[in-house]
Amino acid sequence: MGTARSAGTRAAAVVLAALFATFAPGIDPALAQDDSEQPWAPAGEPGPPPIDTGSPDKAYKQTVQCVSSGVGEHSTVSGSEIKDIPWGQAHLQLDRVHDYVRSHSRYGEIGVDERTGKPLKVAVIDTGVTPHEYLGNRLIAGGDYVKSGGNGLRDCDGHGTQVAGIIGADPADPAIGFTGVAPDVQIVSIRQSSQNFSEQTDSTGSGERTLDSPTGAGDQSTLAQAIVRAVDEYDVDVINMSVDACRPYTGSNALVSEEERMLRGAVHYATEQNVVVVAAAGNTGGACRQNGVPIKGDPRIPDPDEPRTIVTPPWFSEDLLAVGAIDETGSVADFSMHGPWVSVAAPGTGIISLDPAPDSSRSLVNVMFEGEEAVPSQGTSFAAPYVSGLAVLVRQMYPELSAREIMHRITTTAQHPGAIDGHDQYIGYGVIDPMAALTMTLPEEIGMKPEQDITLPSSMPPPYDPNPAPKIVAFAGTGGGLLALGCTMLAVHALRRNRKDG
Repeated sequence: MGTARSAGTRAAAVVLAALFATFAPGIDPALAQDDSEQPWAPAGEPGPPPIDTGSPDKAYKQTVQCVSSGVGEHSTVSGSEIKDIPWGQAHLQLDRVHDYVRSHSRYGEIGVDERTGKPLKVAVIDTGVTPHEYLGNRLIAGGDYVKSGGNGLRDCDGHGTQVAGIIGADPADPAIGFTGVAPDVQIVSIRQSSQNFSEQTDSTGSGERTLDSPTGAGDQSTLAQAIVRAVDEYDVDVINMSVDACRPYTGSNALVSEEERMLRGAVHYATEQNVVVVAAAGNTGGACRQNGVPIKGDPRIPDPDEPRTIVTPPWFSEDLLAVGAIDETGSVADFSMHGPWVSVAAPGTGIISLDPAPDSSRSLVNVMFEGEEAVPSQGTSFAAPYVSGLAVLVRQMYPELSAREIMHRITTTAQHPGAIDGHDQYIGYGVIDPMAALTMTLPEEIGMKPEQDITLPSSMPPPYDPNPAPKIVAFAGTGGGLLALGCTMLAVHALRRNRKDG
């Protein structure tokens, strides 16, 4: 196999990795926390996955016009005009990563199974993916939970197509700066949500991309079914979900609805079937009230383990990677939801990706649409596909790793924040580092025990003892000795004086 490495090479790499970690802050290994033991973690064991019906669970009607070149022509640009590499790609050094993967792949491709040469598969469970030249024949119709009889290849909202582009677009033109993380991967599009549709009883749509909106198609139940469908029907390697549901934290970690139980069961099922599940951490707004920030009129410092808002599916982080967003400065984006379940972070602003309009041909966009309003493409929705693409590359380079081991490799090689345990509620274990994820040797993967905290004997003096008895005895002894010495000196002095007088 083109990616196989000898035991000797890996052993040597362990030494180099250890030395490198010593002098390179930000990528030193951190042991992943066991989220199932955290006070905020979902209670109980995951239940069974739901049965997939493969169809909408409600009757929806379209209430907002689908995106088109006419709607978004002011924000659509020809791919050939994009000369600069998007900052997110540059930040993650994707050009260098692609060179490495091609040179170490027996097939010279990025996003294929090294054992068979066949493309790996990513399920994009989103608003659908519109066929685009830069996806070629690698786009697979995976089903539709919004419109009966649909196949998932119509993106009315203009969201899922951009997500798919970040994962797997291949412009194949060196003049175009934009490219996907895994440009040879297959995309399985499952349309599960749309804010351009609503139930037959509603009259308006909403641009907010959440599952708890009073309008819009899709809920946690169909999201759970879509996960099962991706696993059972399409045998995918990675699942990307850029849609969330928010609710207030009740002070209890119990699941509050059957839909939450179904979704948790589906996520757990996928991971146990060796599928890496990636979910956006969520954006602030509406029901998604920010965690970890002071509440007006409350002087208390927020406890990270007592979130104000529960976000699903990121809450189920024992079985998935929950992805926050950073901006061009490298700081956590102001819209990125905080939470103790955040796993890692990736670029989520200044996004450029595929034009979702049906007749877009070779066009790219830097906006998305909320209803009929164009807004800059940004959000944790677009940070998550960077991580999904990285999961594909790790699976290609390390086909022997399980889904959980791939997740561990991604979190361990991330650029850790300055928290005590290398994890915080803003960017999790840090911003992903694709090159480190593909090249770093982890001791536990080759049978060596990972680093463990140990307590060494101290050479410092013993701690202060507040018991006064020893000091009293010492002072008394010292005083008595001095008194005896004084008496002796007086006696000697008197004796000498008497002898002199005599």
